[in-house]
Amino acid sequence: MQAKGKVFKYGDNVDTDVIIPARYLAIADPKELAEHCMEDIDRDFVKKVQPGNIMVAGKNFGCGSSREHAPLVIKVSGISCVIAETFARIFYRNAINIGLPIIECPEAAKNIQDGDEVEVDFDSGIIYNRTSGKQYQGQAFPEFMQKIIKAEGLINYINQK
Repeated sequence: MQAKGKVFKYGDNVDTDVIIPARYLAIADPKELAEHCMEDIDRDFVKKVQPGNIMVAGKNFGCGSSREHAPLVIKVSGISCVIAETFARIFYRNAINIGLPIIECPEAAKNIQDGDEVEVDFDSGIIYNRTSGKQYQGQAFPEFMQKIIKAEGLINYINQK
């Protein structure tokens, strides 16, 4: 499995209320909900994001509430992978459960810049910055997690069995 795209970069402690503000949680349609992804810190994110783009962030990405809406709107907006120094544990689990690939790699998260073109190989954990020519070693996805992501989430994976 691979991801390849332009980077949208954010800082430390991006919480779930920033990813998807609570005032929109009554919206049931994921596509309509995703129209508000990141709007409190990047008003133009939804206008600029393209399918396949990659999000990079600092420490503790996805902290805050345990709502699954946060990784869902990131995925539905078109982001193919999130790279961060660290993730809040509940966000990490929710991301896998809904089929959003995420990878922890402090060195990549610190050095990749907004707008860079990046490739991620989930089998090896290698993150290649095509813009700078630098390569980083993140943690490879175990096979079972790749199967969940390929199935578009845990429920779909279980239903395939």
